[in-house]
Amino acid sequence: MTVRVLIAEDQGMMRDALALLLGLEDDLEIVAQVPTGAEIVAAALEHAPDVALLDIELPGRSGLEVLPELRAALPGCAVLVLTTFARPGYLRRAMEAGAAGFLVKDGPVEELAVAIRRAVAGERIVDPALAAAALHAGPSPLTDRERDVLAAALDGATIADVAARLHLSESTVRNHLSSAIGKTHTRNRIEAAQLARHNGWL
Repeated sequence: MTVRVLIAEDQGMMRDALALLLGLEDDLEIVAQVPTGAEIVAAALEHAPDVALLDIELPGRSGLEVLPELRAALPGCAVLVLTTFARPGYLRRAMEAGAAGFLVKDGPVEELAVAIRRAVAGERIVDPALAAAALHAGPSPLTDRERDVLAAALDGATIADVAARLHLSESTVRNHLSSAIGKTHTRNRIEAAQLARHNGWL
């Protein structure tokens, strides 16, 4: 049986290297490569991969954002999330969205090939150290709206800017920021946003 694989990776050199090395495996066929999150679902519907490798950090829409849509559009496609950032919150969000596995990019390609085969067989694949860290960190304390507000404030935007971006009143933004700061035990919105990003909650 040949396993059909889609690769979503924004860095051209990394994407080409993955495609080349995985393509050397007798039972793996790279059927699609995309550089942005927005292209994933359409490419998957066109090429019907058995496994999709999704980078988290993609232009426009992250792999984590697209994952639920891909699972809904193509339930038979197993999804492996690849990332440079071993953040526990990313792992938790990926698995809750239906990912078959979560792998850090610095592993050998042979391990990735094995993970692809295991995913097709219905197994879940997670780095043990990262799984332990995710359990220790616990779930995100933030609501969806608090997360949206913190993400909008990450670049140092003013409250007025955040309110305009999210179509909220400034008082609502202040309330969400205050709540997020309290939950993260930080001193201000910049620290709260940075901590949330570090933990993979954004």
